[in-house]
Amino acid sequence: MFQLFHLSPDKGTSLQKQLREQIATAILNGNIPLDTPLPSSRKLAQQLGIARNTVVLAYEHLLDDGYLIARERRGYFVNPDILAGRVESPAGKVDSPAGKVNSQIGKGGNKAGQVDGQAEATTPDTYLPDWEQRFKIRPSEQQNIVKAQDWQSYDYPFIYGQFDEKIFPSVNWRECCRDAASDAAVSDWASDSMDHDDPRLIEQIRTRLLPRRGVWASPEQILVTVGSQQSLFMLVQLLLDQQSVLGLEEPGYVDVRNIASLHQCQLKPLAIDKRGLVVNDQLNDCDLIYTTPSHQCPTTVTMPIERRYELLRKASQENFLIIEDDYESETNFDSKPNPALKSLDESDRVIYIGSLSKTLAPGLRLGYVVASERLIEEARALRRLMIRHPASNNQRAAALFLERGYHDALVMNIARNYQVRWRAMNEALTQHLPGCHDTPTFGGSCYWVRGPEGLDAGMLKRRAAEESIFIEPGAIHFYGANSPKDCVPKNYFRLGFSSISTDRIEPGIKKLAAIIRELCPEV
Repeated sequence: MFQLFHLSPDKGTSLQKQLREQIATAILNGNIPLDTPLPSSRKLAQQLGIARNTVVLAYEHLLDDGYLIARERRGYFVNPDILAGRVESPAGKVDSPAGKVNSQIGKGGNKAGQVDGQAEATTPDTYLPDWEQRFKIRPSEQQNIVKAQDWQSYDYPFIYGQFDEKIFPSVNWRECCRDAASDAAVSDWASDSMDHDDPRLIEQIRTRLLPRRGVWASPEQILVTVGSQQSLFMLVQLLLDQQSVLGLEEPGYVDVRNIASLHQCQLKPLAIDKRGLVVNDQLNDCDLIYTTPSHQCPTTVTMPIERRYELLRKASQENFLIIEDDYESETNFDSKPNPALKSLDESDRVIYIGSLSKTLAPGLRLGYVVASERLIEEARALRRLMIRHPASNNQRAAALFLERGYHDALVMNIARNYQVRWRAMNEALTQHLPGCHDTPTFGGSCYWVRGPEGLDAGMLKRRAAEESIFIEPGAIHFYGANSPKDCVPKNYFRLGFSSISTDRIEPGIKKLAAIIRELCPEV
């Protein structure tokens, strides 16, 4: 039985917790017989080389949780009740990959029952489905941004959209999570809320987050979502059909393009310049426009207030709606930022999308939509059919984090740290890759870089990875990225600085510049 347990002081969790989890797993997997007592605490401690008290506490926790029962003068045994109600595996079931049935149906498909090339007895009507014939849509075939799972192992991680754990206030967040799990809080949020959000979080969004952008809204005009992607998915589903035209910035945000493609509406790429979305006749035949005015994705340019008013006037004249994705507005280095489009809108045409991903953490998946009450009413009904509502415990923890001022302090700390890195990045690019970038004026957490003509940023990414440098090629942000034609520029790439320390920025850019010269020796 001892060989079932392998403890390591380097795992980041206590030895007691490791032992408790491993014993519980062994019980649930049926590795410990019901009629066999567990080793005594002294014997198991000696065998594992740990303190006896560690074993005693682990056993007591498992006893309290119902995994073990204590029998006087005989020790601890597996509680048979913990295994009750489990379906037993059918006799003779083949679990190994080599024994799995390989089959397809459809025209010319093979009958099931072929195991390693040999026929196996089966009923005549046993067939496996041909999934390729069943799919009506195939999201997996779309081109998406792929983040390296091992990005933290790079010496120079110029990755975008990941948070810096050194800045994140872990102690404050744990406090809010702990308080959100108190008896009083659990009784408040654990019941089925149907389609409602945590009123405390709605109040914090309404009074703490939105006023920073000049937006004022009633609780009925706010809906909490599982990140901005869910916001976009619902809005596209509610407002567009096959006859509708969605205008998208070019280059622009990949996910909204892919979401719209699934709904088969007509997509129209819209030109941008150094002042953001160009407001002219290109907007005339659009029903809905998606724009990122505060920090254009991915070029980082900011739309000035004069053009914001032009866009609103154009929307009224041509009768189209606007989705304003105000992402990264919090990471602002300008003491007087431009107000959100939504704050300037007097005709109820702007649908505002916000998110906590760029400040709190992208893994939290909390966003929100601000729009007319009628639109929010329909979006709430649609969300109810999808997920009812985002997890209430996460909503309450986020509400507490906002209430206690921790988010405001975090935003200030992020802006202070990012501004230092922003300057270091600008200086390094100016020195080692002159003329390749326009400095973001608003803030944010990345630079959009234009490499020399003839550079393939995809090849650059692979070559840079060999030197432990992570970058993100920019071709995917262009509308033609999903087209088989070679019609998009390949020399653009994005350099994020949210997750790289300041002292590594200049050395990383210097190495990257050397690689570019290697790939494009004529430069």
